[in-house]
Amino acid sequence: MATTVRKLAKQPSATLQLHIELRGTNPKIWRRVLVPETITLAKLHAVIQAVFGWSGGHLHEFNVGDERFGTPDPEYDEPGSVRSERTTRLASALGSAKTMNYVYDFGDNWQHRIRVERTLIPDEQLELPLCVAGANATPPDDCGGVYGYYDFVAAVSDPTHPEHAEMMEWIGRPWDPAAFDLDSANFRLRNFL
Repeated sequence: MATTVRKLAKQPSATLQLHIELRGTNPKIWRRVLVPETITLAKLHAVIQAVFGWSGGHLHEFNVGDERFGTPDPEYDEPGSVRSERTTRLASALGSAKTMNYVYDFGDNWQHRIRVERTLIPDEQLELPLCVAGANATPPDDCGGVYGYYDFVAAVSDPTHPEHAEMMEWIGRPWDPAAFDLDSANFRLRNFL
């Protein structure tokens, strides 16, 4: 009796809807993105940079519980203390967890909470990753963290502030802390990845 072996069609990976919030901000600065669960953490870093509009020029790290993921620094990190983000997929890093932390720019210490809001059936019509919502402007790189950002906002919002002219020259354009442009976020996604 002959046995027939059928190959199963490869099932596309699930899509995760992530809510990424910059901690310590009020009003909240956040983005909602759709990514495949198989995305590497290195690619997720690039997605976060694109949707928040940062340049990606600073160190970063992901944390799930006591696990650290990123690019190990041989001068500071014990061997094996930081798992490679290039080979670690999001679903694997999360395991059964629904949240993880992401730190960008260890000097400014931008802390993000990444929460899985939903697991969606893959839709071949969607080009992933995709930003589907967000609120408020991302602080500029190198503005000094959350407290520095609010000092910056106070200065650019008040023409009588003693640092207004200096901050306006530094930023080089009008600044609206409530601004978020979904089309621009997705344009950066397409060109950053």
